[in-house]
Amino acid sequence: MSSALIGKHLGKTRIESMIGRGGMAAVYLGVQDDLGRQVAVKILEPTPHIDNELVTRFQREARTLAALQHPHILPLHDYGEDEGLLYLVFPYVRGGSLGDALKLGALNQARIGAILRQVASALDYAHRQGVLHRDIKPNNILLDGEGNAVLADFGIARLMQDVTGADRLTHSGGIIGTPAYMSPEQAEGQPLDGRSDLYSLAIVVYELLAGHRPFQAETPVSLLL
Repeated sequence: MSSALIGKHLGKTRIESMIGRGGMAAVYLGVQDDLGRQVAVKILEPTPHIDNELVTRFQREARTLAALQHPHILPLHDYGEDEGLLYLVFPYVRGGSLGDALKLGALNQARIGAILRQVASALDYAHRQGVLHRDIKPNNILLDGEGNAVLADFGIARLMQDVTGADRLTHSGGIIGTPAYMSPEQAEGQPLDGRSDLYSLAIVVYELLAGHRPFQAETPVSLLL
């Protein structure tokens, strides 16, 4: 799917190159021709059978994400379905992720505190809107050109769960969410509330301060057991 999309349009967005791929989606750099701006296009992992009900569920979840308006939440610009591909369009953030910053070395405590306040503010707002993130991790915390934190992929795990009809596993056998940062209740497939996101954020803070995560295992699945 990756190379075949280069140069094609999804809605008003022209696909230019691949940025990366995860277990649930691939991310491409795109350009919205009418506005002349670069965007990030997240294309969800193709599902075997797309029907009207599935597209309706996708649209419902996407509208929920689009309604989130907060300075530290990456806004959703557009979404749609094109030839069986479900896609979401976000601003392209050039500063990389917190995960990228960690690879360059430890952050000082003042910067960690600032990032924590910004992400916690975003979560508090979203939780008051009844929306959970479900996949808090350093790679989903983007840093803009001024070093401010922007929380990305809000609700993508829930969206994939609704679209694929999966529980903890996607239809291709991949895990929804990231085991190293999951709360016990999420790992067990139990009902979640905002405390699950806060648990995941606490794992991130531990990693920022200690330089490693609190729990280790040989495989991601082992962390769930």
